[in-house]
Amino acid sequence: MVTHISHSPAETEALGEAWGRAAENGLVIGLSGGLGAGKTQLVRGLARGLDIAARVHSPTFALVNVYSGGRLALFHLDWYRLNGRPEIIAAGLEEYLAPAGVAVIEWADRWFATPENAAQPGESGIERSELLTFAPRFRWAKIEVLSETGRRISHEDFGA
Repeated sequence: MVTHISHSPAETEALGEAWGRAAENGLVIGLSGGLGAGKTQLVRGLARGLDIAARVHSPTFALVNVYSGGRLALFHLDWYRLNGRPEIIAAGLEEYLAPAGVAVIEWADRWFATPENAAQPGESGIERSELLTFAPRFRWAKIEVLSETGRRISHEDFGA
C-alpha cells in the first residue's frame, strides 16, 4: 500500500492529476473516505491529468457524470445514496466497472455493504479485490482527514 500525505486541496488535486496522466484505458479507481475528505478534489485533478477541460462536480444526485474530450473518457460515480451491491446493480452502474476510459467511484465501499452494515461501509470484511471480477485494473484508495487541510491518501493496485 502506498501512502501520500496531502497538506492542501491543491496537493490532493496534484496527486489526482498524476494519476490521470498515468491512467490507462479500463482503470477503475474506488475511493472511500468521509464526507468532505477530498474525494471530488482528487477527481478534479484526475480529470486535469486526462486533459479534460470540463468543470468536475460531485455526482451525488445524478449517480454518474461523464466527461469526454480528454485523452480518455472519465466516468465519475457516487454510490453514497446506494445501500450495497443489489442497488448498484439495479441502477445499472456495474457496467462502469469495465469502462471504455477511466471510472472513479466515490463511496466504492458501498459495493461491500450489506443490510446489516450499510451504515458502516467497508466494514463487511469482504476482500476489495472481489471487484476484479468486473474491473481488471482496480485501484483502491482511502482518504483520511488528518486536519482541516491535511489528508492521508493510501492506495493499493489490483489486477493487470
